[in-house]
Amino acid sequence: MKWFNAATATMLATVAVRGFAFAPNNLMKTISSAVAAPSFGGVIRRQMATIEDSASTSAAGSETSERRPLGKPGTAKLDCKWEELGFEFRPTNSHVRVTFKDGEWGEPELVKEPYMNLHIGATALHYGQSCFEGLKAFAHKDDNVYIFRPDENAKRMQMSCERTMMPFLTEDKFVEAVNEAVRDNIEYVPPYGSGGALYIRPLLFGSGARIGLQPADEYTLLIMVIPVGDYYKGGLASPVDGLLIEDFDRAAPRGVGHVKVAGNYAADLLPNMLSKKKGFPIGLYLDAQTQTKIEEFSTSNFVGINTKDNKYVTPRSGSVLPSITNKSLMTIAKDEGMTVEQRDILVEEMNTFDEVLACGTAVVVTPVGSITRFNAEGEATKYEFGTNPQDIGQTTRRLYDRVRAIQNGEEEDKYGWNVKVE
Repeated sequence: MKWFNAATATMLATVAVRGFAFAPNNLMKTISSAVAAPSFGGVIRRQMATIEDSASTSAAGSETSERRPLGKPGTAKLDCKWEELGFEFRPTNSHVRVTFKDGEWGEPELVKEPYMNLHIGATALHYGQSCFEGLKAFAHKDDNVYIFRPDENAKRMQMSCERTMMPFLTEDKFVEAVNEAVRDNIEYVPPYGSGGALYIRPLLFGSGARIGLQPADEYTLLIMVIPVGDYYKGGLASPVDGLLIEDFDRAAPRGVGHVKVAGNYAADLLPNMLSKKKGFPIGLYLDAQTQTKIEEFSTSNFVGINTKDNKYVTPRSGSVLPSITNKSLMTIAKDEGMTVEQRDILVEEMNTFDEVLACGTAVVVTPVGSITRFNAEGEATKYEFGTNPQDIGQTTRRLYDRVRAIQNGEEEDKYGWNVKVE
């Protein structure tokens, strides 16, 4: 089974430093005969090399071994109680690493060292050829561990790869790779009832050296995992106050706002920090072209709830990243009889919403109590949601509780979203 499609193979064909020249026929012949799908089952190469050795993909510093028996979640020794976990980096047993080189993917490795050598000419460093994903694994009451909707992350990463001219894994191989990362670190999955999860971060980047603007000839896929607690203590946080950002744009029309590339988040660092200095934990962007339509929060999709009309409203835009959490909430909302609308939302329509929430993998749902807009003279207009902006709306709480119940195995997974770690 091939790890990427014909369209990607065509895009990877480059024959000159100055510009691009495509040779799809010859390239496809080479790739079709060379690419084989590495095996994630039974045997996986385990690399325990030091940082000095980690750049090498040779047998040195590595060993091929049988997969160890499946462990039990919540048995790792941490520096705090499971219930006290925050959302920050913590070391684990290993991460998965796979390299694409000479037109084919290498064998997957389980690597202990959290460091790697990287060529100073890597396209990820110079041209931002890099994308990533975020998903979670949860322990259920019977101590089995399930990954939430990894197939959707595979599809979204494929979109990112196609836009940035990188090879991508097929959906089944992506899910297998994620499974191996979780499996080898399963004792770091927070136990059932702790409120935590194992956060999974697949990262794909150009590791080959290019100085002229063109795709790399080598790519590295890393899948790291981190035990995390609730983004906000206690699960669903009290509503936060948001700021309407008008002096910065998140993404341009026909740009890369719809894919999960690293540069999108670097561009948000400054406006995010400026918003927080003004006392607003979260910022909301408008469309770059007209500055009249809502797009999304810094790292989350926007959702407006109109309880009178029983509507769930979220923007439809080519510049918005399609959130898998939002997609899940829309499915649940439809199942509950709500009218779900994906469409343009003018700023003034915020007056019609009784509840507003930001949704994404890390927080699941963040209730937003108000959005403040400043004009050129510094005068503020405040959009408040609900009769008491400090209370969590009933619809917000219900949707949050339902998706968390499915993730934790407390509600029937009739949608088939949970994938068991084997």
